[in-house]
Amino acid sequence: MAQSRGNRRIARELVLRALYQWQLTGDDFAKLLVQAEEAEEYAQANASFLKVLLEGILKESAALDAALAPCLDRKVGELSPIEHAVLLIGAYELSHSLDVPYRVVINEAVELAKRYGGTDGHKFVNGVLDKLAKTTRQVEIQARGQS
Repeated sequence: MAQSRGNRRIARELVLRALYQWQLTGDDFAKLLVQAEEAEEYAQANASFLKVLLEGILKESAALDAALAPCLDRKVGELSPIEHAVLLIGAYELSHSLDVPYRVVINEAVELAKRYGGTDGHKFVNGVLDKLAKTTRQVEIQARGQS
């Protein structure tokens, strides 16, 4: 599981901030990327992962929201911007970052929710992504002997 130089966790944090900004302002990919590149932590981030993640989520946000909807206990529009951004990251990674085990994807999203979200937001994120993983990563889960 070779990974490009740079930290994926920091990349996810910068993507979370960019998605938060996007939800509030509607800024485009180029502007959001420039802001991420100007962040102090950017030098430690896995830049290629950050770009792929941010661009993919922005392009597929409607499809990701549609995939998340059946797993939610409320409408997507009722999610806090942080919860929504964390869930978009998790949903994108579950469907596209197949080199990352689903448990790692969920754990990374939970950590983001703990750090940036509301009091029990991480529990909500964990439950939603666990439900989503049962469809997006069904083969991987069955291979692990868990259903």
